[in-house]
Amino acid sequence: MDRRYLLPGEYHATKKQMSIDTLLGSCVSVCLHNMKNGFAAMNHYLLDNPAGSTGGDIGRYGASSIRHIANTLMAIDSNPYHYTAQVFGGAAVVDALKANGNIGKRNIDMALAVLGQLNIKITNKDVGGTQGRRIKFDTATNTVAFTYAGRTEDGKRLAAKRKKLYGRNYRVLIVDDSATVRKLLRKAIDSISDMEVVGEAEDAYEARDILLSTDPDVITLDIIMPKMDGLTFLKKLQAYHPKPVVIVSTIAKDGSKIAQNAVNYGASEVLDKESLQLYKGLDVVQQVLIPKLRSAMRKVPNSTVQC
Repeated sequence: MDRRYLLPGEYHATKKQMSIDTLLGSCVSVCLHNMKNGFAAMNHYLLDNPAGSTGGDIGRYGASSIRHIANTLMAIDSNPYHYTAQVFGGAAVVDALKANGNIGKRNIDMALAVLGQLNIKITNKDVGGTQGRRIKFDTATNTVAFTYAGRTEDGKRLAAKRKKLYGRNYRVLIVDDSATVRKLLRKAIDSISDMEVVGEAEDAYEARDILLSTDPDVITLDIIMPKMDGLTFLKKLQAYHPKPVVIVSTIAKDGSKIAQNAVNYGASEVLDKESLQLYKGLDVVQQVLIPKLRSAMRKVPNSTVQC
């Protein structure tokens, strides 16, 4: 069966039998299904409604995203009573969200309001709470399988540490498809007294899971990776969950177009991986990489949404 993974702000409508998957925190997904022709759609939106304007990003807001996927399906069959909806997400998974107007609850309320206006019946929902959700929408059977994606044990320990220690270590996430490179970067970073590696990911999707559970302070990111290249992930990350990012890649040569694109997409620092001389020991890695990590953390981007 074909599979499509939705990142924040994305949506997908299909005539085919397939699985549409995603990982939700405070975001919400609406799964629509036509009982007559089997057509289906799903979204993953971050906010209920753009503040102060109509907004131009359809997928980012529930008010526009839900109507868009519904209109896409209804262009073929306009009878709302042929459709069912399932709603998931809207959790308060990050402490900051609880004090920021309860984004999750607003997202849930928007889904229920729009579906009510469209006269589409809600047949299943699992919303709210404090845990994220991994969901898989099988369009062939109109079933949604989900598991809770709470913080990992490492993440819980780190959260406890943050409450007890003001001067905690800086948390670093390493994203690189090479296990050897990840191991070397981890050794170099963990040997620094005020830094610790909280996770390693070999692709963008694994990185997103770790982001949700560990909330790192800075990320090292390769560009050439399977499933999704680093620049595409960087662009999406900085649009929906901004973090300081240090690009570490063999194709990010100083002054190159790729290096400039990385900066344009939100990278705080860019390193040519070859400058680290990874296979000659840790001294050069520490001398070159650690200052870049510290510099990146001084350029923390403004984050208004966490999913």
